[in-house]
Amino acid sequence: MKKIWFFIAFTAVLFACSDNNRSNNNPYIPNYSINAFLDTNLPTYNKLLYPSNPVYVANYGAKGIIVMKTGEGTYTAFDAACPNQALTSCTAMTIDGIYAVCSCDKTQYNLFTGLGGKEYPMKQYRVESSGTVVHVYN
Repeated sequence: MKKIWFFIAFTAVLFACSDNNRSNNNPYIPNYSINAFLDTNLPTYNKLLYPSNPVYVANYGAKGIIVMKTGEGTYTAFDAACPNQALTSCTAMTIDGIYAVCSCDKTQYNLFTGLGGKEYPMKQYRVESSGTVVHVYN
């Protein structure tokens, strides 16, 4: 009997663990492979040297990606596709300060957390920085 309880507890612990990839369950945004290197020495990505200055990068993910420096050495990166709308129904989200705004329903999503008050948050990607290069990947 103890073995059964141990097995149940062990299984529960396994299912409770996650890799902080909450947005992979979004039915509207497919899982695209992302591997972007952004050099902050280039004028296009120079805003990433300063916190709270998001940058839109086209041709990655479903509708491009939005990258923002959140603090010293920390960044966030999200897909620019509206997370609660069909992929073909909306254009890429626009940047409004520290928010991304969906073109379909005008919902604002916080670029620090990816949350917007709807069912699905923005699809988040991993980010690492090394020197002047910001690497966005999944």
